[in-house]
Amino acid sequence: MKKTSVVVAAVAMYAMLVGTAMAGLWGDKVVTLAPAKGRLEIPLASINDGKAHHFKVQATDGVMVTFFVLKSNNGVIRAAMDACDVCYRSGKGYEQNGDEMVCLNCGQRFASAKINEVKGGCNPAPLTRTIEGDKLVIAMADIDQNSWYCKYKK
Repeated sequence: MKKTSVVVAAVAMYAMLVGTAMAGLWGDKVVTLAPAKGRLEIPLASINDGKAHHFKVQATDGVMVTFFVLKSNNGVIRAAMDACDVCYRSGKGYEQNGDEMVCLNCGQRFASAKINEVKGGCNPAPLTRTIEGDKLVIAMADIDQNSWYCKYKK
């Protein structure tokens, strides 16, 4: 009886630890945004740290569009779809590794300073963005135009 209690407790502890780890990995990775007056506004203070920040928003065609924003090593705030012309069908997107964004499908690496500069192929598809005061602004028209990249996202 005592052995059974120990095994049950161990399994419960394992399940709790795995669940907590998974929530940490996937729980808050992508922030959902709501457009206002045809645009998205993201406070610069929340994206000014050199880390990639992933966001999602629903496009007019109903597709949940995922994109990322980061401040590159040369101080420019950049924005791109979490997909490219080549690997978008995998629905996997990118993750940051140091100063590079890495495609989770093919493993290609892209320097942060090249995001929004190079397009086509396996490069993250650029999003047009502007800075207005203390906010990064992305027009929903640009999100809508690029929603096809995210039709395969899981």
